[in-house]
Amino acid sequence: MRSFLRLSALAATLSLASPALANECGSVNMPNQITVANTTLVLNGMGIREATVFNVDVYVAGLYVEHRSNNGAAIAASNETKRLVLRFVRDVERDDLTNAWDEGFRRNAGGNLAALQPRIARLNGWMRGVHVGDELTFTYLPGAGVRVHVGSSARGIIEGDDFARVFFSIWLGSNPPNAGLRRGLLGGRCD
Repeated sequence: MRSFLRLSALAATLSLASPALANECGSVNMPNQITVANTTLVLNGMGIREATVFNVDVYVAGLYVEHRSNNGAAIAASNETKRLVLRFVRDVERDDLTNAWDEGFRRNAGGNLAALQPRIARLNGWMRGVHVGDELTFTYLPGAGVRVHVGSSARGIIEGDDFARVFFSIWLGSNPPNAGLRRGLLGGRCD
């Protein structure tokens, strides 16, 4: 009986010490770590994008980084590999999606908006309407740019550290779509 109790205690201790296989936000689960271009990325946090005055949930976002941080500006400016995953919990038309990108860049680009405009247009050209369960994935690869996936389809890479910095600032900068989304991505509670 004593050895059974010791074994049970050991099993309980190990289960508490082991990292969880996934994190959950809303009804969406994402793994704690992924590998991108032979680089291990850890889940920094997850948040919910809410829209309209009724706070309708649109997507759950997960941010993967090489080194966890709660400093959004530092993550956006970092030249390390990072990935943003948007998993949609409601259907969104293409025009609503591209309008959101335009607004996000306008709110976060400062005086650089004109220089980014051709690349924003390319990003918008790759978009389509999304449905519940669809994912958009944006991966910053140092020296290359932001690789864009719409669902399982690779669309291409948008070059430039200036584009990447402003793109990630849409969620991590001082003007995010909603404060709870930014807080969650930076490791705070998801709500």
